Amino acid sequence: MKLKQDSFLWYLYLDKIYCLLSVRNVRALMAYFNLLDVHHKHTLNDVLFFHFMHHVTNLTKSQIMITFDMLDWNAIGEIGFDQFYILVCILLSHESHLEEQFIYRHSRPIFELLDLDGDLRIGLDNFQMYRFLFNIKRQELTELYHDFDFTGDHRLNYKEFKLFTIFSVDKYQGKQKAKKEKAGEKLLKINTTTK
Repeated sequence: MKLKQDSFLWYLYLDKIYCLLSVRNVRALMAYFNLLDVHHKHTLNDVLFFHFMHHVTNLTKSQIMITFDMLDWNAIGEIGFDQFYILVCILLSHESHLEEQFIYRHSRPIFELLDLDGDLRIGLDNFQMYRFLFNIKRQELTELYHDFDFTGDHRLNYKEFKLFTIFSVDKYQGKQKAKKEKAGEKLLKINTTTK
C-alpha cells in the first residue's frame, strides 16, 4: 500500500516514538474530515470513504471496502472522526515504515479492530484479511500464529497479541541498530581509505 504523492495526508507528520499526530495535524485532519463530510452528519459513509481512500492510496476497491467494514465498529454504514483518525495513523505508519512501532504503541485499539466477532480473540482469517494495512507478509502471519498461539486454539487473545507486538518491535529495533552499525562501519571504512 502506498500513499499517493501530493495528497493531503502526504503533508501530515506521524511522531516516530508514539505514532500519533501532533495537535496541529489533528486540527488540520479534523478540518479535512469536515470538508469530506458533505452531509454534515459528522460521519463518512462508504461512498465518501471509498472516494477518499481511492484519492489518497493505491488500494483496490475490495481492500478499501474491507477497511471500511473493519472501521465501521457499530455496523451502521458510517465512520466517525475517531475511526478516521486511526485509519490515517495506520496509513502514515505504513508510509513511514513504522508499522511494528504503531501496532506496539496501539495494541489494544488494533486488537479491537481485528476482533471482528467481539469474542476477544483474533482468528488467522481476520488477521489475514487486514495484513496489507500493517505490511505483514503471509508467511510471517503463519509463523506468528505458530509462535504466539499458546492456547493452541488458532486464535490470539490479547495477551498473545501483545507478546507478538513486543517481539515485533524488538525485531524492528534490532534491524534499525544493525543498519546504523553497518552505516557506521561503511563511514569508518570510507574515512580510513581517504586518509
